[in-house]
Amino acid sequence: MHPPRRQGLAEVTLSRLGEVAPDIALVDNHGRRTTLSDYRGAPLLLVFVPFAFSDTCTNELIDLRDEAPLVPDSDLTVAVVSCDSLFTMKAWGDAHAYEGPLLSDFWPHGEAARAYGVFNEDKGLAGRGSFLIDSAGVLRWSVLSELGQARDLDEYRAAVRAL
Repeated sequence: MHPPRRQGLAEVTLSRLGEVAPDIALVDNHGRRTTLSDYRGAPLLLVFVPFAFSDTCTNELIDLRDEAPLVPDSDLTVAVVSCDSLFTMKAWGDAHAYEGPLLSDFWPHGEAARAYGVFNEDKGLAGRGSFLIDSAGVLRWSVLSELGQARDLDEYRAAVRAL
């Protein structure tokens, strides 16, 4: 399945679809070190956001919280990643009662976002990119949205159903 393409976005590396997703190491909002391979055995939706507490990012977090699970009878994990510190991610999750993993890409700054091709070097933040990884760790779908433009939950649902 090809990812949706939107005008004005950085090129999505289509050649990576069907390949094993980059296995990055991050710290979650509870201070635990985790790798993406820790989630193998079930599908993972990796959602990069520019900044915790910004309006669009917070609205997306609330939508993800309220729509969990995106697809009934799915063992999908939704992990949200930002270049904010783990303390910011913890406060953001606590403020909005988000129980899924919130992953800090603070240091080395933006390393995970770079691995997925969504780091904005000029602004020092992760772009609004989402990546669906299957239970074997293979990248199956991705979508990018402009800064300030929320992603469509229906696109997530369709991608998960297609796994």
